[in-house]
Amino acid sequence: MNQEAQLIERIAKAVPSLRGARGGAEARRGLRLGIGDDAALLAKGGRGDWVLSCDAFVDGIHFRAKSYPPDSVGYKALARATSDLAAMGAEARFFLLTLGLPTGLRGAWLDRFLRGMRRAARELGMRLAGGDTTRSDKVSISITVIGEIGRELAVRRSGARSGDLIYVSGRLGRAALGLALMAARGPAAGLLAPLLKPHLYPQIRIELGNCLARRCVASAMMDISDGLSTDLARLCRASGVGARLAAERIPCVRIPPAATRALRGKRLNPLRMALHGGEDYELLFTVPRRSLKRLRSVREFRNCTAIGEIVRGGGTTLIDEKGRATPLEPLGWDPFS
Repeated sequence: MNQEAQLIERIAKAVPSLRGARGGAEARRGLRLGIGDDAALLAKGGRGDWVLSCDAFVDGIHFRAKSYPPDSVGYKALARATSDLAAMGAEARFFLLTLGLPTGLRGAWLDRFLRGMRRAARELGMRLAGGDTTRSDKVSISITVIGEIGRELAVRRSGARSGDLIYVSGRLGRAALGLALMAARGPAAGLLAPLLKPHLYPQIRIELGNCLARRCVASAMMDISDGLSTDLARLCRASGVGARLAAERIPCVRIPPAATRALRGKRLNPLRMALHGGEDYELLFTVPRRSLKRLRSVREFRNCTAIGEIVRGGGTTLIDEKGRATPLEPLGWDPFS
């Protein structure tokens, strides 16, 4: 358990809350799923649930206001928060924005920031419902996202079972490559702009997540925000299972020669970036073999790759191309490490 998980555990024990699966009295008040998943579930009446999550985005921790395009900060702040809705299979609806700003960033910087947030809101089909503003020594953003889903359709982390296949969407490690290029070249990267895009303007799999939920394809699901190794460990822990991954099946980032030149010969390991890089905001999900036919009928199936299998027990094992097995340590992002 990493330091962030320990902190969450401490908070959950100290403050009245509902952890994990539904509980009697709390469920009657409308809180159907609390701490321990990508988002909370609140009964909305009828045959549906509200899906709620919040996300912090802080200068110096998650981005650097002096070197990142302001519109990318606005875009990514909303996109990364909304990824939690995709991980539950929900449809995105509304968001609340709390924004702390230094005095010097309330003019042109703020205009560009809002332009990026507006673009993300339009792409994701969301509307701003309210929030708060305050003066701050550095840019500090907190976003609460609200989605909805049919009753009993939300896909949790805890449903994976032995024999289920493990899938990921997209190609992993692209955000880590973009981050490395930002550190080496800054935002004015010219011809490398397409390689920066996954880091600066991540595309969120709302449609895929919703389809997997509506068609009851995925047994468990979450987004890859902190790295495959860390997030898969969380899913396995919530489900009480283990996992075996085939290294050669993991769809890793491709590093073109132009990127290598920009990095001044610094050697990057695509598999390591895919396993531990984080911020890809792709979906990690498990599928029972009986549901594979339904999965293949999903429109975005061509963007999904089977990378392993859920097994009994605990822990994650990585199998290399020679069949050698090694424990896969969760070495992804931890803001407190």
